[in-house]
Amino acid sequence: MTEPDDERPRARLTREDLGSWLSGPGAVIGTDQDYRGQRLGLPESGPGSVAGFGRRLVALVIDWLACLLLVRLFLPHIDYGTPGSSLATLGFFLAELTLFTWLVGASFGQRLLGLAVVRLDGGGGPGLLRALLRSLQICLVVPAVIWDRDSRGLHDRSMGTVVVRR
Repeated sequence: MTEPDDERPRARLTREDLGSWLSGPGAVIGTDQDYRGQRLGLPESGPGSVAGFGRRLVALVIDWLACLLLVRLFLPHIDYGTPGSSLATLGFFLAELTLFTWLVGASFGQRLLGLAVVRLDGGGGPGLLRALLRSLQICLVVPAVIWDRDSRGLHDRSMGTVVVRR
C-alpha cells in the first residue's frame, strides 16, 4: 500500500543548491584558484599564460579553412560537399595538426595567432606520438569540447599539454 501524495516527505531544492551549481567550477569548495592556469604554475597573463577560448577557436577555424583550400588545390577531382571531400579535408586537418604541432609546437592557425602547445612536465614540444594522439582526439571533437577549470580540453589533459600564449 502506498502513502497518499500529501504525506510523502519532499526534497526541497533551495536557491543555494542551484546557485552553487550555476556558479561554475570555481564555486566548488577547496579550489584555490584565482585565474586559469594558476594550479598549473602558469602566469595569469602574457607569454606562457593559458590561451583564451576565442583565440583557440579562431585558430581552429583558420586550420580548417586552410585544409579546405589544400583539398581544393591538391584534389580538384573531388567535388566539394561530398563525403569524399569531407574525409579528405579531415585527413588533411589531422596531418596538418600533427605535423605542425610536432615540428613547430603549434598548428598553422595557432602559430598565426601567437599560441603554442607545450608539455606541462617542462619537456618543451609535445613530440610526434603525443601530437598525433592529441590531433586524433581533436578530430573526434568530444574530447576537445569538454574542458576543466584551466580551459584544458580532455585532449590536452590526456596528453599532459596546454595551449599557451607566446
